[in-house]
Amino acid sequence: MKRILAATALTLLAVPATACGSGDGDSGGKNTIVFSYWGSDSRQKLTEAAIAEFEKENPGIDVEGDFSDWDSYYEKLATKTAAGDAPDVMSIEIRGLAEYAGRGTLTDLTGKVNTTDLDQSVLKAGQVDGKQYAVPTGVNAFPMVVNKAALEKYGQKVPDDKTWTWDDYVATSQRVTEKSGGKVWGTEYNENPAFLQIFAAQRGEQFYGDGKVALSEQTIKDWWALLKKIIDTKAGPAAAKMLETGTKVDQALLATNTSVFGSWWSNQLDALTKGSGQELDLLRMPKAPGASASGMFLQPAMYYTISSRTEKADNARKFVDFLVNDPDAGGILLSDRGLPTNAKVITTIKGRLTPADQKVLAFMDSIKGDLSPVVVPPKGAMEMEDILKRATDSVLFGKAQPDAAAKTFLTESDTALS
Repeated sequence: MKRILAATALTLLAVPATACGSGDGDSGGKNTIVFSYWGSDSRQKLTEAAIAEFEKENPGIDVEGDFSDWDSYYEKLATKTAAGDAPDVMSIEIRGLAEYAGRGTLTDLTGKVNTTDLDQSVLKAGQVDGKQYAVPTGVNAFPMVVNKAALEKYGQKVPDDKTWTWDDYVATSQRVTEKSGGKVWGTEYNENPAFLQIFAAQRGEQFYGDGKVALSEQTIKDWWALLKKIIDTKAGPAAAKMLETGTKVDQALLATNTSVFGSWWSNQLDALTKGSGQELDLLRMPKAPGASASGMFLQPAMYYTISSRTEKADNARKFVDFLVNDPDAGGILLSDRGLPTNAKVITTIKGRLTPADQKVLAFMDSIKGDLSPVVVPPKGAMEMEDILKRATDSVLFGKAQPDAAAKTFLTESDTALS
């Protein structure tokens, strides 16, 4: 998950407080609804195919796709929303849910879209103050990805992911780097808040609570100490090298066969596998000794939402219902927006999933009994990834001491969430 400009959150403040639904307006004739979404060229092609199928099944409705790349998406959406010209159906992700719902921008979909066959625990992650403002498109986990063949090539056993610890992970990664003569790193790492969220949950802490960051300074510092240990032991590369690879999957060390471990969102396994040309597998994240929880969680990849100002609410609901419940839509979109949480759709499309997505499906099923609940971030959370990255970089590049950086992180977080 990537960063969102802080200006977006400020733009949202301009959304009219009186925004409200203006009726269905679907009384016959040709109706056009606008669907906004972000992504890659491949997502655009898949979405256009799904739209074509919907229009075929619903000849009285046209869907106009409003596509943007990620970097410009929220700025564009916020501008339109503030001007009272919001798309009828909007894609958003979890960090923006409370922000958009809290501004009266979204329709409460409770009882208005069929969610009977969706995973009810995941569905709850689309609720704010008990109202269903968003329907998950699909679901992701944040596991450890491993190249088992490379691991064994350098004389290391595949760990038991139900028992391995952070120390085991670092030690194994360090040995890979040594055995390869430095040609392959044991692990790559990243600064994704999901990584810290899992680490904290193993200590009984939530990332958010009571509308603010609920992490202790000690947990934040201990997470940085883990990243520093990876660097200092050469289990993984220095911070400057990791900065070069960025957050793009095609630049991942796993994708270029220069690392055997790395943590990524589960829907990225297919791209990582294609990049490496080798078999990659999923493991639970390591655990702190004595931890009662794995910290693993399932999170909506993104959501479908409906504008509270749409004049074509009935058509918008039909379109969202199609996207999450229709096997034809599932057969087109597959795992592009996360694996569907509709059990009937999964059953229908399972045979069409790539081998990598089959692995993701099996992995998610295997961890269902050991999941932490997902908490919808409070308003202002759209800035959190940038705030965490700045603080983490300041420590990893030696520009700040952990004590000071942790205090700065929490202070900036409180300001953003206030």
